[in-house]
Amino acid sequence: MKRILVFSLAYYPKPVGGAEVAIKEITDRILPEEVEFHVVTAHFDTALPSVERMGNVVIHRVGFGARGASGADTHSVLFYFAKILFVPSATIALWRLHKTLHFDALWAMMSYMVFPIVLARLMGVRIPYVITLQEGDPFEYVFKRWYIRPFGGLLTFGFTRATIIQSISEYLKQWALGRGATCPIEVIPNGVNTKHFSHMYEEPELSEIKRVLGKQTGDTFLITTSRLVHKNAVDDVIRALALLPASVKFAILGTGPDESMIRTLAVVQGVTDRVHFLGQVEHTDMPKYLKACDIFIRPSRSEGMGNSFIEAMAAGMPVIATQEGGIADFLFDEKRNTDKPTTGWAVDRDNPADIAAAVQDILTRPEKVREVTATARAMVVARYDWNLVAREMHERVFGRL
Repeated sequence: MKRILVFSLAYYPKPVGGAEVAIKEITDRILPEEVEFHVVTAHFDTALPSVERMGNVVIHRVGFGARGASGADTHSVLFYFAKILFVPSATIALWRLHKTLHFDALWAMMSYMVFPIVLARLMGVRIPYVITLQEGDPFEYVFKRWYIRPFGGLLTFGFTRATIIQSISEYLKQWALGRGATCPIEVIPNGVNTKHFSHMYEEPELSEIKRVLGKQTGDTFLITTSRLVHKNAVDDVIRALALLPASVKFAILGTGPDESMIRTLAVVQGVTDRVHFLGQVEHTDMPKYLKACDIFIRPSRSEGMGNSFIEAMAAGMPVIATQEGGIADFLFDEKRNTDKPTTGWAVDRDNPADIAAAVQDILTRPEKVREVTATARAMVVARYDWNLVAREMHERVFGRL
């Protein structure tokens, strides 16, 4: 049996995003007799134990937080310092755990998680490691912020000494090259539990969700599952809503620092009664909300890949998105990508009018919607199922480590 130590700033049960889902879905599909995974993560919610086993992962929580902290709480000043101090805490945890567990490899989930590995190497702990690039923010935002620039040398050190790098899109592969990586780079996308997201629910289950939403006959519900941050452009959907009939409404699953701004914008645009803020919803419950709504939308300003898009496709929903970053790997528009089978509706970045036009097109072309959603779902099943992704990670990444 091999042991791999994973560094991830957040992990289950909260807060959970695409990176955390990827760790769990991949590790759950690798036999524990072959690889035992340990995860070092921040102890944001101090009500959770410092050490616990979940699936094929032993979780080690380090640093400080607050009892009962939610995902929304982690955007506060207190947790800003907790995130900064996670790096030295994680480095110490690596040094301490390695003395008894003797890890065979390390796994940095996203760029910043290479910092503990680099610091440990400077302390003499040299273990093969992989960096997974999952970032959704722009390159400049990730690497050129004022408080990151002084440590740019450490990041470059980490990228140039990695054993292997895995990116979830062709777009993010260029990031690795931009940081000077010379090791093999494998492009392996995130996946989706196709069985879970394509599950057909009985009408009473969906009726309860529709009751919560206040969905009436004749209503069309847009839905997004997004962190409420600038890059996800939820504000553009609010602006587009003002251009659409009153029967078109919007369900927002997620929290984030932009929530107050988005609520205010909804008031200014006169659509506050058509926007439903549902907060953080368990990932296991998301398929019900998708099935109870009609159109998935996230007109991202930047995106490494975006699990939410392929989850919506697996659920059989028409998807409206930009083609920024990694989205261009799987969302193909009938007018913009004439050489590929159509899988969604592409819109320009920062263009509410474009969003409104895409919604109208979906509402007036039901036959086209059925064709596109069937094509998109078939693509997801063939290329993005977690079973396929886990097998590729095991063979092409962990096996080489």
